[in-house]
Amino acid sequence: MTLNEYQEAARSTAIYPNQGNNAIYPTLGLCGEAGEVAEKMKKIMRDGDGKITPEKAVELRKEIGDVLWYIANLSWEVGYTLEEVGAENIAKLKSRQERSKLHGSGDNR
Repeated sequence: MTLNEYQEAARSTAIYPNQGNNAIYPTLGLCGEAGEVAEKMKKIMRDGDGKITPEKAVELRKEIGDVLWYIANLSWEVGYTLEEVGAENIAKLKSRQERSKLHGSGDNR
């Protein structure tokens, strides 16, 4: 499955207010789901000495999938395919790597 195929499949399951003109809903959902990933990792650190068991890996995979769903829909709401977003991100990171700018802060380094 390509990123764009995933995005199309995710769109087919999207039901939320003002769909097609509402970037706020998937943005808020993304924040919530990313928080759930962080919460699971926190509990792995607290209760599992930081070791990700196969069972915990499955739980994380499900939450990461939810994050991906919201990313796919947010990208669509603002007019981009996942493949466009991914390609631009890799190009940005490669440029930073070539210029030894992976470390540091700021969007335009």
